[in-house]
Amino acid sequence: MSSSFEKYQKRRLITSYFSVVISIALVLFLLGILGLLVLNTKKVADYFKETIAVGVYFKDTAKDVEMKQLEKTLSLAAYTKSIKFVSKEEAAAAHSEALGENFVDYLGENPLQNSIDLYLNADYVSAEKVEEIANEIGSKDFVEEVTYDKPLISLLNDNIKKISLWILIISGIFTFIAVLLINSSIRLSVYAKRFTIKTMQMVGATKRFIRRPFVWKSVRLGIIGALIAIAGMAGVLYYANKAFPQLTLLDDPVVLGALFGGVFLMGILITWFSTFLATQRFLNLRTDELYY
Repeated sequence: MSSSFEKYQKRRLITSYFSVVISIALVLFLLGILGLLVLNTKKVADYFKETIAVGVYFKDTAKDVEMKQLEKTLSLAAYTKSIKFVSKEEAAAAHSEALGENFVDYLGENPLQNSIDLYLNADYVSAEKVEEIANEIGSKDFVEEVTYDKPLISLLNDNIKKISLWILIISGIFTFIAVLLINSSIRLSVYAKRFTIKTMQMVGATKRFIRRPFVWKSVRLGIIGALIAIAGMAGVLYYANKAFPQLTLLDDPVVLGALFGGVFLMGILITWFSTFLATQRFLNLRTDELYY
């Protein structure tokens, strides 16, 4: 009978530890994923900004040397991410392929112009800076027109600011929820041992002596949970990088190491702090209050 009861108690203990580890791992995993999102918000925003093209169209009278000189000047400019010269013949071929018929044969001439597709660095993609760049390029005598999607740039920047603000707010909320959930799991685990705590206290054990094994046990569970969470984050990061290689999610190992280290430390600190408070609470209770 005694052996059966001991086995039952061990199973309960293992189940309790397992539930604590899973709770810690899930909460830290979600928090870590949110951290990855926060760290990569700028990368994602920059990627979309750098896909917006500024079209520079040349006059029919523009000379080859003038077009090549402007192309070289723009390629060396600090605001340039990439640049592509598109001849009127290449533009006509692309339009014909899109339309499914050769419109040049129909019109008898090619009405398109030689042009440059200019892609800017993300830091220069704002309504004011793009307009300044466009005016500078458009002041050339051989440039017919400079076009870009001004409403799209304004909308993109406004939405990025809103999204960044909401991500910060949600991050704060999730951090608070994470602390509460882990704290609740730890408190339930300690609550199951409240009579043991009080018995040890009644036979003369000091609070520090009683608290130490509970704290170390919880910290070990926190470390296990944090390692599981980090493994999950690494898996998500690996597959996200394969799906979106243009975001270069793995190109900053220092930042990623800091994030993983932060999740690991959070697993330790939250479990240590929660266990300290939980054991302190039961140590300060009177014997008759343990039943409530």
